[in-house]
Amino acid sequence: MPTRRGLLAAGAATGAAALLGPTPPARAAGAPAPVTPAAPAPAPAPAPAALAPYASYWFPDSLPEGVPGPAVTWRSLKRWTPESDPDLAHNTASVPLAARFAPVPPNPDARAGQARIASLVSFAPTAGNPSQGSATADYYALTHWAYLDELVFWGGSASEGVVLAPNAPVIDAAHRNGVPVLGNVFLPPVAYGGDLRWTRDLVQRDPLGRFPIAAKLVQVARAYGFDGWFVNAETDGGDSALATRMRQFLRALRAAGEPYGLRITWYDAMNSTGSVGWQGELNALNQEFFEDRAGRVADTMFVDFRWTARSLAASGALAERLGRSRHELWAAVDTESRGWDASVDWDAIVPRGRDHVVSYGFYRPEWTLGHLSDRSPGAFHQADDRFWTGESLDPARPAPETGWRAPATAVADRSTVLALPFACAFNTGHGLRWYEDGKVISDAPWNHLGLQDRLPGRRWVVETAGQRPSVTLDFADAWRGGSSLLVAGRPAGPVVIGLHSTRLPLSGATAVELVHATESGTVAVEVGIALREPAAPGEPLPYTWLKAATRSAGRGWLRARAGLDAPRGTTAYAFAVRITPRGTTPVRWRLGALSVRDAAAQRRPAAPSALRVDASARREGTAEVRLSWHRAAGPVRHYEVHRRLPDGTRRFLGGTCGTALYLPAVTRSGAEPAAAFEVRAVDELYACSGAARTTLGWT
Repeated sequence: MPTRRGLLAAGAATGAAALLGPTPPARAAGAPAPVTPAAPAPAPAPAPAALAPYASYWFPDSLPEGVPGPAVTWRSLKRWTPESDPDLAHNTASVPLAARFAPVPPNPDARAGQARIASLVSFAPTAGNPSQGSATADYYALTHWAYLDELVFWGGSASEGVVLAPNAPVIDAAHRNGVPVLGNVFLPPVAYGGDLRWTRDLVQRDPLGRFPIAAKLVQVARAYGFDGWFVNAETDGGDSALATRMRQFLRALRAAGEPYGLRITWYDAMNSTGSVGWQGELNALNQEFFEDRAGRVADTMFVDFRWTARSLAASGALAERLGRSRHELWAAVDTESRGWDASVDWDAIVPRGRDHVVSYGFYRPEWTLGHLSDRSPGAFHQADDRFWTGESLDPARPAPETGWRAPATAVADRSTVLALPFACAFNTGHGLRWYEDGKVISDAPWNHLGLQDRLPGRRWVVETAGQRPSVTLDFADAWRGGSSLLVAGRPAGPVVIGLHSTRLPLSGATAVELVHATESGTVAVEVGIALREPAAPGEPLPYTWLKAATRSAGRGWLRARAGLDAPRGTTAYAFAVRITPRGTTPVRWRLGALSVRDAAAQRRPAAPSALRVDASARREGTAEVRLSWHRAAGPVRHYEVHRRLPDGTRRFLGGTCGTALYLPAVTRSGAEPAAAFEVRAVDELYACSGAARTTLGWT
């Protein structure tokens, strides 16, 4: 099937949108041809349950004619208030945007401080996108945050709503990794039901000359905890007066959001005439939406797919003449239909051997899940690793380039591991089961990105003299969460697996701990710490190797611990593990957790309080339930909710970084008079607090 980019280059496509709305009417010869997603989609979601919270979407003010479709609610943003939002507690993010740094890249072609990456991702349809994960592992669990500079929560349609706010799990996962998340304002092409009145509604002024929808957009971003808006005006039919009003609206939005660190990305569609005419470059027709005589209007611009090498070079030069960075321009790269087989002139964006021209923006990289016939978590992460790292699956040793220029070979990774304590259980934010201390606590599949760990950014830098073993995130067993790191193969000698890049301050009391299991073969395990960085990109990290005292952690898992014995003021720049096989039996070795902490005894986190059932709906021995509680004192990574069964065992029901959780299906256990719930706070080392408790009677 032709790529979206190819269709655009032939002058046969609309702008940025493969929409989720109704099929457009037939078009006249020569008119733009909208492109629909080529990747197979999951089965339609069931009708929404009575209490289920979903990601929010609106029209700016006036609503469409007629009635909404099944499971769609039409809402006016102008009339929205936090106080009237019944799902606010479920949609509010809790993790602040983390600071991050760029370590020395493992690849000499990967550069810091030049091209960056934006990603436009549709995690689910606009309507019916769960606020807090769901009971399936079939989910685009993005983990390669190290290469992203901005995530756009893509969606919106004329039949549902054109302003879309991101849900809390995506925001929390992105923020934990230092990535800002933008909501989407999408004014669709007329061919897809776009109505120019929604554009006029967006930029309306009140009697005092203010822009009420700009104020609402800032209020939504602050209430929900995300970082700004991607504005995409693709409804044709406007004039220069409307374009002027749009620019003024952007200025008002920027001014209102700037005190809170909010940002704006403008999509190259509407130009200064008011018409939609995708330029494929920054030029005189669209620069006023990026920078005008009074200064900055948008923080970045997403340059339409029609770009060429010449137009991007000219765009970068113009940005610099305007006093802006050329890397504030995202050159659109369409991966929706063909993923890593997309035809892209990479040298026009990120050439080898000279400075990068502009940044680039992926359109729909969730192709790595959507194109698969096997949509299991393991198959997805193998595909996603290939997309971001390349065919070699090692950013330090890329395979010869055959068309796809993997991001890891061009853009330096970043990390947020800056403070103690730090821990990673290699949990990707979805799984086939839920594990705690190596035991299955729920056998139900799940997804919730907010529970995702800060995973190693470089996947996977492996050093060995012999055959490289397979290094993957695996879902057949785990220490905590839903996954672990699995090394499998027939290594002929020691194998070094790079883990996290860090800037951790050490002292004589700092210790590192691994939880690991050997399923096949026999291996010796050592922990590596780098106390300085490499002298230049592409050079190996200088690890010091530590043997760790080992004891059983139960069910085949071992806990290995080593003191770092570093003088106060020393910095840890990276961690690794080295496994050395003993014998010729194939090796299957699993890393369940890594933690770095001060050796002093850790206090358990304080418990949350006032757990209560806010609402419930019972039918035939099953209940939907909304729970909420008061936040625990002190730092909390997330909260976990369990069911206490009549036999005394606990079953994991879900987790969240916030203080409210929706449970879609609580089933009565035998003749129990009431379902018993417990919520615990979990800290950065996965220590759990005492429980707050409540019950739901069945009669």
